[in-house]
Amino acid sequence: MTVQLTALVIFVGVFALSAVRNAHLGVLMFAAASGVGLGLAGMSIDDVVAGFPVDILVLLVGVTYFFGIAHVNGTIDRIIEAALTRVGHRRGLLPIVFFLLTAGIAAMGSPLGGLVMAPIGMLVADKRDIDPMLMALSIGTGLGAGAFAPTSLFGIVTYGTAHRAGVDLSPLVLFAVAVVINLLLLVVAYVLFGGRQLLRATSEQSAAVDSGTGEPSSPDLPSGSARKPFSGSQIATVIAMVGLVGAVIALSLADLDPDIGVLAFAFGAVLTLLDPESAKKAIPRIDWPTVLLVGGIITFVGVLEHIGAIDMFGEYASHIGVPLLAALFICLVAGLVSAFASTTGMLAALVPLALPLVASGSIPGWALICAIGVCASIVDVSPFSTVGATLVATTVDSGERPRMTRSLMRWGLAMVVVGPVLLVGALVVPGMVL
Repeated sequence: MTVQLTALVIFVGVFALSAVRNAHLGVLMFAAASGVGLGLAGMSIDDVVAGFPVDILVLLVGVTYFFGIAHVNGTIDRIIEAALTRVGHRRGLLPIVFFLLTAGIAAMGSPLGGLVMAPIGMLVADKRDIDPMLMALSIGTGLGAGAFAPTSLFGIVTYGTAHRAGVDLSPLVLFAVAVVINLLLLVVAYVLFGGRQLLRATSEQSAAVDSGTGEPSSPDLPSGSARKPFSGSQIATVIAMVGLVGAVIALSLADLDPDIGVLAFAFGAVLTLLDPESAKKAIPRIDWPTVLLVGGIITFVGVLEHIGAIDMFGEYASHIGVPLLAALFICLVAGLVSAFASTTGMLAALVPLALPLVASGSIPGWALICAIGVCASIVDVSPFSTVGATLVATTVDSGERPRMTRSLMRWGLAMVVVGPVLLVGALVVPGMVL
């Protein structure tokens, strides 16, 4: 037991050291995994390295390369411009549109990619008299929904880790849970921050515009940009994006377990032949830092599994006595720590730590892992996280920023409690009963 406890202390210590020194967690984790594996576990270096998640690496590299091409050749910007132009004067729909746009971008490999909508959304909110909290939460919930798509980082890490552990978790089910929960939170944001009044005013604004006395028909974008036709490479990219999503859905429905990374490489190869220059520029957009982050943590987790530390942690969690309380505890930890640290790191670390509880048979594995994943992400609007800090920083009215900081902190900390109660109640409890 001493070896297991020592390894767990080192595991937690590396997280702390990375935060204090602002050093890359994945690099430190891989080095520590090698040291613990060789020095404490008596493993060979080949066995340690074998724990590196090559399958997740292929997913991340393939997906971020494919969508990197879509960013470089301007396809993503054109889709955003076209969508916002179509909304026109209907400002009550703008938060919903920014939810959808952010979700779409976050689904393209890197969740934080959705933050490109923050400066646009907060500017539109200021000019269209929309509460910046409503716009911020629209962007934050959109990012949380898209992040669990089968093609995005949180989804890849969560279901990829579950599959490596033998837990049957459908990536589409995980995505659906994230979308439903974040849509529910968006409804709450509409109720709390003036959304209902905006929606009621939409019909009045429509009548005013029709009579020539209302607001302009397009939301504060560069004039005429959305009216330019898509180029040939952009049309091909849109077709490839639809093809990728369609292939994932079709193969999943056929129970063929699609390899999304390989599919992304295949569609990316086609775009590379059609537009080699954009493809070259997309290579630096491959998310290598995240590959290292996830790879280092999962490699260390593999060492912990080898020496029995994961099973020991699961036994301690089971000593809580009631499996449901143990599930709530793990989800609470996921949300609380993720509010101040890397969500990706929490997913890579906590999903394996929950597996012994799943192995006991008292908790449905797919439900608990979905709950952990979403609980770790819905707190990301906390101003202590990258997402929340960006939303505060892009608030146009500097006088509103202190209020935004307070409000986002309250929302994020509320989600630490609301998330576990809601998700365990909606997923784990019915799974235990049925």
